[in-house]
Amino acid sequence: MHIFKTLILISSLGLVACQHNVIQSPKVVAQTIPEAESKIDQSFYKYKQSNKKPIVALVLGSGGARGYAHIGVIEVLEKYGIQPDFIVGTSAGSIVGSIYASGKSADQLKQIALDMKVGDVREFKIGLKGFFDGKKVEDYVNQQVGTIALDKMKIPMYVVATELKHGKKVVFNYGNTGQAVRASVSIPSMFIPTTIAGKEYVDGGLVSPVPVDVARELGADVVIAVDILAQPIYTETTNVWGLFNQNINIMQNRLAAEELKNADIVIQPDLREKAHIFDVQGRQDTIQAGVDAAMERIKDLETVLKMKRSQNESLIIPLNAKS
Repeated sequence: MHIFKTLILISSLGLVACQHNVIQSPKVVAQTIPEAESKIDQSFYKYKQSNKKPIVALVLGSGGARGYAHIGVIEVLEKYGIQPDFIVGTSAGSIVGSIYASGKSADQLKQIALDMKVGDVREFKIGLKGFFDGKKVEDYVNQQVGTIALDKMKIPMYVVATELKHGKKVVFNYGNTGQAVRASVSIPSMFIPTTIAGKEYVDGGLVSPVPVDVARELGADVVIAVDILAQPIYTETTNVWGLFNQNINIMQNRLAAEELKNADIVIQPDLREKAHIFDVQGRQDTIQAGVDAAMERIKDLETVLKMKRSQNESLIIPLNAKS
């Protein structure tokens, strides 16, 4: 995850997070949203026991401006009638995931991405801990989701962030959506840490770039993981910034590799060039890369889903079965 790429994505998709502030919009009734909260809902376990359908989780990873590719993947899933039972997102993935989970279609996501302007999500605020405070990102996300709280999403949504003091992975799924996303995209030293209930949070990509393990812990039978991390082999290393980015890329890819082993389907868009957040053609190309990568795996995904359904059906005991 190029530091600048992530920032770019943050600016690009018009993500935003909202603390307790009132969001006013012509289409949204102003209201106060409780703070984001980590309170894992494990109702999926009950669902698994009473239904033949396998629980499908969509995991959207971090990767800055590469996050546009998530939209292309969602477009293909929609086309083939595959809707996740819940979504787990970190950093860039938390932005796209939250807006999609609120009820937006792939087409709507694409339009939101293409319409996003610099001023929608970026505002300088110089401080000792960073020069962006993420407030505009917070507000933008809450505006896009209609100020819906995480626990009220049409598709259950889980946002991964890093608790700064202890370096712990934290999963938000209650309360203020924009605020949780703001925490998840707060790149250290670039964004001022997001404070929630007295604790500081930063980018979820530091501890879980592609949070497959969270999806498994929540009870997913099928995990579709979208990995948009920058590949070290394509990173420019002839200057200081390039070397810094390469260090981040290597660490994140190592972390992701371990979690991706536990995914059923891994979708990796071919994104070799540095995308610019506000380049409309670049956004479209990145979305298309997501479409292309998803299409390459769609048959494999359908095979996995069919197999899981068969396994689940074999575990269901008919009501008239004799003991």
